[in-house]
Amino acid sequence: MGFKYLLIVMCLWSWFGSLTFTTSDDGLMRISLKKRSLDFNSLNSARIKEGVHHRGLWSINKNHMKTDVVYLKNYLDAQYFGEIGIGSPPQSFKVVFDTGSSNLWVPSSKCILSIACYIHSKYRSKLSSTYTKIGTPCKIPFGRGHIPGFFSQDNVKVGNIIIKDQEFAEITKEGSLEFLAIHFDGILGLGFQDVSVGQVTPVWYNMMEQGHMAQKIFSLWLNPDPMAKVGGEIVFGGIDWRHFRGDHTYVPVTQKGYWQGGCAAIVDSGTSLIAGPTRVVTQINHAIGAEGYVSYECKNIIHNYGDSIWEFLTSGLRPEIICVDIGLCSRNRSHKMNDVIETVVHNESWSESRTRESPLCTFCDMIVFWIQVQLKQRNTREKILKYVDELCEKLPNPVGQSFIDCNSIAAMPQITFTIGNKTFPLSPEQYILRVEEGCSTVCYGGFVALDVPPPQGPLWVLGDLFLGAYHTVFDYGNLRIGFAEAA
Repeated sequence: MGFKYLLIVMCLWSWFGSLTFTTSDDGLMRISLKKRSLDFNSLNSARIKEGVHHRGLWSINKNHMKTDVVYLKNYLDAQYFGEIGIGSPPQSFKVVFDTGSSNLWVPSSKCILSIACYIHSKYRSKLSSTYTKIGTPCKIPFGRGHIPGFFSQDNVKVGNIIIKDQEFAEITKEGSLEFLAIHFDGILGLGFQDVSVGQVTPVWYNMMEQGHMAQKIFSLWLNPDPMAKVGGEIVFGGIDWRHFRGDHTYVPVTQKGYWQGGCAAIVDSGTSLIAGPTRVVTQINHAIGAEGYVSYECKNIIHNYGDSIWEFLTSGLRPEIICVDIGLCSRNRSHKMNDVIETVVHNESWSESRTRESPLCTFCDMIVFWIQVQLKQRNTREKILKYVDELCEKLPNPVGQSFIDCNSIAAMPQITFTIGNKTFPLSPEQYILRVEEGCSTVCYGGFVALDVPPPQGPLWVLGDLFLGAYHTVFDYGNLRIGFAEAA
């Protein structure tokens, strides 16, 4: 690195086990969260992208809808979960408490044509004595677009309190394969009503209006320790001093909708990642030595197996069995190398690939093919391996995440955000995601590109990597957001 610290100055400002809650004499409602460990497939399938959000009731009058260009996500990298109940008696659901959205939604018993609905809890209105039919159709932003459903009304239990007559969305189709991989049933949005689909009143608004919160505040503490029994805690109605050190630095909410302050930064507990404009994220990734997953793994195969592949090819071994012999492809493979190369060239995701082989097998087949082509041109061994290494660098990264050498984390720079004229540094240990893959550990940079055009953009999204380092206060009464070092 050419420098130890990289300063970004911006005017911005778990697998679920069980939920516990406590109500103390100070009137605070504490919701304990569980944290799941990210796996290889979840992180590589996670998406944050520019999207279009339609305000208003989708089905009533399209001429009365307001359209905003914002961002979409598929929650596959969401790590923190809690449990709520809907209905009387309460039907239990695992949900992400998401400050980046505003609606409450869960799968409906009427979701019968989607496989994913059968592996998640579904709301059954017939089992609830407090259910009220609404029936208005809606479309909830998710992943690459929207998921369909309709609005209903029922009591919602959060901790030991009951929010009466809460409107929420019953989802009727989870058609995307992404739903098969998510470890939760639905979302409980903690954003503003301004961006709520159908202008539905968010759960936490009704908590305030029905007198369940001593103050118009909720605060969030996320525990980054993967071995801890408690993954985090949401406190409704105030702040728990045990979760932070020093004073909070507050900045005003400049655009109601999301929890957004300063220039254009959204505080989002529904993603692990930190997203920002490509031109800045590229500089960050260059500074921390991040590479695209594709190029890194491709070059690793050249480094570890390049000489062996060379020897096998020059000795006359059939190209299609080389990667099987060195252990990167299975022995019952049925695909052809041309299919593998087509998958990578056309930037298909690994899960959608026709090969069903691991990415390492795909890269190995490509390298064998490239060396074959170069051998026909009678180039030298050194020249060929160097050329193939350069080809690896030019491979597109289909998933957006950046790959980090785990052994170099200690030498990486801090990344510092300036919020309200105060600096908030992230150490390499705080902005790197570690994923256990088999017997090894894979490390990812937590920064991804997100380009939202004006006037809504450029936009930054501060996800759980940032929130794990800094205790956050969402102060609705004073329309401000506060950050302090997490304890």
